[in-house]
Amino acid sequence: MVGAATSLALPKVASAARAERTIRFGLTPVFLSNDLDVLDELQSYLAEAVARPVELITQRTYQEVTALLVSGSLDAAWICGYPYEAYKNELALVATPLWRGKPLYQSYLIIGTGRSIHSFEDCRGDIHAFSDPNSNSGYLVTKAYLAERRLSEDTFFRRTFYTYGHRNVIRAVASGLAQSGSVDGYVWEVMRELEPDLVAGTKVLIKSDWYGFPPIAAPARPSDDAIQEVMKSAFLNMKEHPTGRSVLARLRLDGFADLPPAIFDSIAANVDLVRRLG
Repeated sequence: MVGAATSLALPKVASAARAERTIRFGLTPVFLSNDLDVLDELQSYLAEAVARPVELITQRTYQEVTALLVSGSLDAAWICGYPYEAYKNELALVATPLWRGKPLYQSYLIIGTGRSIHSFEDCRGDIHAFSDPNSNSGYLVTKAYLAERRLSEDTFFRRTFYTYGHRNVIRAVASGLAQSGSVDGYVWEVMRELEPDLVAGTKVLIKSDWYGFPPIAAPARPSDDAIQEVMKSAFLNMKEHPTGRSVLARLRLDGFADLPPAIFDSIAANVDLVRRLG
């Protein structure tokens, strides 16, 4: 998949690390985990960029990936801002994706296209699909919205369930399995381009405020400091390499940036709100 000429444009970020152990990189169950071509290209790019073997580790839930990361069983992982905030004293921020020029995204509350409703209140009594209990856009944002109004998902919705994937939230609402759902707005927008027939069965009722985009994180106390350094360089330089640019194009991302943890302060505020009122 990577031509012989691609190495000519690759930043030299890991020349001293070639004999070192395999890097274990974790992925949460977002839509890209269903695209084997994206995974193959991402693995190929990272392995060349860090000059070590790279193993991609996927798990069903955010909790599983975060637990592996915090325990040091993963060297880095692409996680959600919610678990990053929950474990920020044990994690280091490696890089944050840029989408449409900004390191931000929204949560969407979606409904079926056949519904004629106009407000969140109109969703009272729905069967509602969440993505994951540790997802910001797929759970926490809606939970905080309810908490502000002294409500809970158990009293507001008739029933809720977790799909463990944003694509699955879209599928559940489009099929009528759920009447409404909480989904990552970035995923919905990208899926509208990649799988228009699926997304056509849904529409956006509410868009949230903007939040820090799901980041790349690593253990705060890594077993090998060099790994964190080369992984950061690999992501920050991804757009400079042909295979890296191909990965970014597939993901509809502009690149990665080195940003301070404050980018996730709005998620922290929702965590605090839910803790106090939820």
